[in-house]
Amino acid sequence: MTTETKHADLSSLRIDRASLEDPSGGSKGPWLKIIVGLIIIAAIAVGYYSISALVVANVEVQLATAAFSSPSQANAVLTASGYVVAQRKAAVASKGTGRLIFLGVEEGDRVKKGEVIARLEDDDVVATLQQMRANLTVTEAELKDAQQWLDRQKQLLGQGLTSQAEYDAAEARLNRVNASIVAAKAAVAAADVSVENTRIRAPFDGTVLLKHADVGEIVAPFAAASSSRGAVVTIADMSSLEVEADVSESNIERISANLPCEIILDAYPEQRYQGYVSKIVPTADRAKATVLVKVKFKSYDSRVLPEMSAKATFLSKAQDAAALAAKSVLTVPANCIVTRDGQQVVFMVKDGRATQVPVTVGKALGSMVEIEQGVNAGEKVIARVDERIQDGVKVVVK
Repeated sequence: MTTETKHADLSSLRIDRASLEDPSGGSKGPWLKIIVGLIIIAAIAVGYYSISALVVANVEVQLATAAFSSPSQANAVLTASGYVVAQRKAAVASKGTGRLIFLGVEEGDRVKKGEVIARLEDDDVVATLQQMRANLTVTEAELKDAQQWLDRQKQLLGQGLTSQAEYDAAEARLNRVNASIVAAKAAVAAADVSVENTRIRAPFDGTVLLKHADVGEIVAPFAAASSSRGAVVTIADMSSLEVEADVSESNIERISANLPCEIILDAYPEQRYQGYVSKIVPTADRAKATVLVKVKFKSYDSRVLPEMSAKATFLSKAQDAAALAAKSVLTVPANCIVTRDGQQVVFMVKDGRATQVPVTVGKALGSMVEIEQGVNAGEKVIARVDERIQDGVKVVVK
């Protein structure tokens, strides 16, 4: 270390504490603490509102559908969903194999039992039939000659002009001709069957539901080839429509034969059809733990079609006739309606938020409540509304 370094002026390295003093005479320390405190408070507030928004966004809700209900459903035993099914239905096919050359029906056409609805190529089987008929004609011609020869031999034998052997030979010939005629008639019948197998007839009176093949395609009884068709059309007897509904095993004891029912199709929710339990299938579905129940219509119109979705409401046997005949009304579950600010409302979900909708309610129908105004059929409303559900709150549909 040099002498000059030792004696250097170190006063320039001192901290000037006067520079930290506020020109007004105060200190910057308190102001810094206040600013830091405000920043912390702001951060806490932002965090609080962010967490609150996340909590609100996670409110899970379930939806219920506004649907038409009848007064008779107030005393319903239970309700089950199912489908309209034709109890008499057939996929019509041919017993023969060949190319389809005629198809006389389309979807929706009505057919009569025995009516020819399609025809296969039949040149070969018709030719065989003609050959068999010709053979029968030849055999029948031989019959006349064999009968005349036997009669002649019989006369000659009586006059002693022929032997017994000649007579026996003539009789045996006649018997052979008769047997040949029987065989020829059987061959003609077999050829007739082959020709008939190329004619596809309706097995019963019904309506064509589906068309499976077109003219020019190959039709085979078992559709062995990928390019062949098994069935030509599907026909259903529209007078045999019933609703097949799955009823839980735990509720099946509440169902009995001839129990009155009310049927509502999803396609026509305002229309009710009266029915009754026609059959409880004596087996259960192991996978679904349900029993199949068939509900028969008392009467229905042309709007009821196979495979339509339907709801069957099983009613108690002591039903008021006026209730059965009463008009259906629009209803929602009772737990969808709450009172807010002295007004009855329901909540819908729009753009991920609960939207309050004022409603005018009517009479109660069991667990359902009539909606006179405010909601339309088919609209979804929030079920089981509690205090967390407020107008504008973010919700998530469960």
